[in-house]
Amino acid sequence: MKIAIIGYGRMGHLIEKIALDRGHRIVCIIDADDQEKFNSPEFKSADVAIEFTTPATAVDNILASFAAEVPVVVGTTGWTNSLPDIKDMCEKGRGTLLFASNFSIGVNIFMAINRYVAKVMNDFPEYTPSMTEIHHIHKLDHPSGTAVTLADELVAEVDRLNKWEEPKPGKKLSSKTLPVDHVREGEVPGTHIITWDSEVDTITLTHEAKSRVGFALGAVKTAEWLKGKKGFFTIADMLSEVTHTTGLFV
Repeated sequence: MKIAIIGYGRMGHLIEKIALDRGHRIVCIIDADDQEKFNSPEFKSADVAIEFTTPATAVDNILASFAAEVPVVVGTTGWTNSLPDIKDMCEKGRGTLLFASNFSIGVNIFMAINRYVAKVMNDFPEYTPSMTEIHHIHKLDHPSGTAVTLADELVAEVDRLNKWEEPKPGKKLSSKTLPVDHVREGEVPGTHIITWDSEVDTITLTHEAKSRVGFALGAVKTAEWLKGKKGFFTIADMLSEVTHTTGLFV
């Protein structure tokens, strides 16, 4: 398969290595100073592009990929205010995109567990949930896209919550608000902690990434699945198909 890489930072280099190890060909690499390559024959020849850049550049990169008629797998987070418009373009046949806030298979299993536990805890109001995400100091957006997904899905399942919010010094959150805190330290690949606390005990769910390899491998596998498809997809579509399950990944 012919792959284009958009964003040649740490993730871009890792995606390149994994794609080559899996027998794919890298036909184009576009970094911040290479925007003219979107119009190149090499980029337009790609079966799929994989995009990991910054929240400020992601939408322009997606639109440039659509203009070149190249399907794109997007792992950048922090730009999803524009997601409804991008999805609408895909549904109208003006582009193909697969977006995930996290491409790790383990994280997506963790998300399924989060939804199940939240459904159970809806009937146990004595437990109060909170969330913390920890990432490396280079991550620009907060909370992480994965934390936003986890929080949205938790709030959707628990009737006593109506929103999530990042805690701020001196501001007390409502009892109906799920606190989602963030920490930036060192080179932490990504840790997400969900806590259900009561007067008698605490239940903690944790996913801790050991490296970025899981994210990059998941992105390449997703690109393999996306080849030849048209429209808008999420990683749940791929996982549901490859695991032959319905409703586990949403």
